[in-house]
Amino acid sequence: MAYNEELTRRVRAALTGVRAVEEKRMFGGVAFMIHGKMCISARDDRIMCRIDPALHESAVEREGCRTVKMKGREYRGFVHVDHAGMQTKRQLDYWVGLALAFNKKAKASKKRKKGNS
Repeated sequence: MAYNEELTRRVRAALTGVRAVEEKRMFGGVAFMIHGKMCISARDDRIMCRIDPALHESAVEREGCRTVKMKGREYRGFVHVDHAGMQTKRQLDYWVGLALAFNKKAKASKKRKKGNS
């Protein structure tokens, strides 16, 4: 599935001025890594944000937001936000702000050695 170029551009613009941003193709879209840690990803119709798990319950109460689920497992601290939750710049900036705030204290995932699966 192709990623949404307009949505990716909006996320990129929201991250203007943030240091140590790296873009990687993953999760079926473009992930924005900040200081080597996954912060936000943009795909076809939604963004995924890594937020403070302590804010998870209040976040999923907002319009357009739901918990990330993969292979039947819910991931606390990871949310999908669809179009309804990020129509305006202000709405998108809210989610980017939550993700950036958590990125400062989040731990990077362990690097895998090449050759290990």
